[in-house]
Amino acid sequence: MTPVIFTTVGLPKAKQLDAWRGWFDAVFDVEVDDPQAGFSATSEIWNFGGFGLSRVQAPKLRASRTADLVRRNPIDHWNITIGHKRTFGEAGRQRSIDVPADTPFVASLGRELVSFREADDRLQLYLPRDTFPEVTAILEGAEGRPLSDAMGKLLAEFIVLLARNVSSFSEADLPGLQTAVRGMLLACIAPSSDHNSLGAAPVAVTRKEIVRRIVDRNLQSNALGPDLLCREAGMSRSQLYRLLESEGGVRNYIQRRRLKQSFAELSNGANFGSIAAIAEGLGFPDPSSFSRSFKKEFGLTPKDVMHATLSGIPANAAYGTPPDAELNLRDLLAQIARG
Repeated sequence: MTPVIFTTVGLPKAKQLDAWRGWFDAVFDVEVDDPQAGFSATSEIWNFGGFGLSRVQAPKLRASRTADLVRRNPIDHWNITIGHKRTFGEAGRQRSIDVPADTPFVASLGRELVSFREADDRLQLYLPRDTFPEVTAILEGAEGRPLSDAMGKLLAEFIVLLARNVSSFSEADLPGLQTAVRGMLLACIAPSSDHNSLGAAPVAVTRKEIVRRIVDRNLQSNALGPDLLCREAGMSRSQLYRLLESEGGVRNYIQRRRLKQSFAELSNGANFGSIAAIAEGLGFPDPSSFSRSFKKEFGLTPKDVMHATLSGIPANAAYGTPPDAELNLRDLLAQIARG
């Protein structure tokens, strides 16, 4: 498995914190004691097709997921964190958190969250609710409290072992990994005889994959919308809206898939279409509106990408950013939810 890596190492100190905030944009607000002191940090994220694992090495900080961020970016993944330093703050429903070092704790990105911690190297599991519906109740009950008993320590060891062996996993291992994570959560947070074995992956994951394929097949169709998706996927509008709620809704999901396709086409040196033609073909008849949406999504204008392609340098490399630089944490969490 290959992680997506974002780092501020090597950037001028004056730009490091802004770059880090950009990476976490719409997921967390980040505050530090001295913004001018530099912020040398690295994030690595592995997408295991239904859940994600993150390693973050960063200086002392305060991270918050405000009510405004929850509304703007309605990703509601569960987050299980283990760090080497004490964490304190406030989790959902105004629960105070005070977690000792090397102790896992549960938080929900679907609710407000504030955490303070010293410079640390932390591991985090990102678990989409749609992928792990059977653990929702136990995670709700564990939210914000340290998992400091023997089973919590076992869960911490499992997460560390997962990170240690991440480079050896292949695509063929992903279904087994998802089952292993589900089993460990049930066994460690809510141990019972019923949790010793697990069933198949939830139907919701399959439904979301079906919808994604339908959307991608119809990106150039003016008819692409809720009616078409419901008809071809065989589901009601309420089911569709619930399914794509974590993606910001049906309209937002379709637009982002179209923008990603436009980026791919603009990055294709064999595609000689104009920006306006590419945009119109993907349902953006107004070039100005398309350019604004594109810039907001990727941090680059369509002309930036086209010029970089014509120069023979990929757009992400041309702007000094890492591979998959058009992505940020928000995009990766959405990808993880898609499986």
